[in-house]
Amino acid sequence: MKKISVFTFMLAVTAVFGQKVSDYKYISIPQTLKDFEKESYGLDNSLAKALKSKGYTVIQEGKDQWPLEIEKNSCSFAMGNILNKSGFLRNKVELEFKDCKGNVVFSSKGSSNIKEYEEGYQDALRLSLVSLPASKPVENLQITKAESPNIQPVKNNNESSSEPITENKSGKYTNGKINLQKIQVDTNQFILADSGSSVPFAVFKTSSKKDVFRVKLSDGSYTIGYFENGNIVIDIPQSNGEFTKEVFSTQ
Repeated sequence: MKKISVFTFMLAVTAVFGQKVSDYKYISIPQTLKDFEKESYGLDNSLAKALKSKGYTVIQEGKDQWPLEIEKNSCSFAMGNILNKSGFLRNKVELEFKDCKGNVVFSSKGSSNIKEYEEGYQDALRLSLVSLPASKPVENLQITKAESPNIQPVKNNNESSSEPITENKSGKYTNGKINLQKIQVDTNQFILADSGSSVPFAVFKTSSKKDVFRVKLSDGSYTIGYFENGNIVIDIPQSNGEFTKEVFSTQ
């Protein structure tokens, strides 16, 4: 019964977190950013340049001459946007990408204490782009896993079937307050799951540095995590902008 529960939980996680922005080759950005209708501060151009540098092909909304593969498949591209999240004395933006069904496949916030609008917004955008992965498109991308949970992912022949050189594939971890199960989703992703919740406590995805991971927490915030002396460590963001070190040890 326990194995069935874990398998069902993994299917739910795949449905929620299965699609990644890096799965896409094409990114659509609006001709006018809604939150910056009066003045774009060059954010649209900066976003387009950054996406191209990470291997994405940028297309604009309303353009008549789109690639044929996009015309045939409206779900073959993600839609990018920059949201204005500025507060008192700080210029803040949120970089957001959605799939064809409106599901957020990636979001990242950047904050700058530069008071000048153009420089401040540009600085905030630059920070929000740090965690954006490079494009590694999935061929014939048509529907999200959330739409078709019964379809099993097809393994790319170029992918290695060996396990990643990290810590143990699975196991139980605790920080003394909560007990979590580590579930290896694939060679590039694992989760820490609380059996009493339908939402993973944390989703870990590999970064460019070995044993250091990009982490999405259950509240939707992003941070980093890493292995240390056999433990899993997460930098938990605090309301004051600081981070606390949360250590999960094997049980």
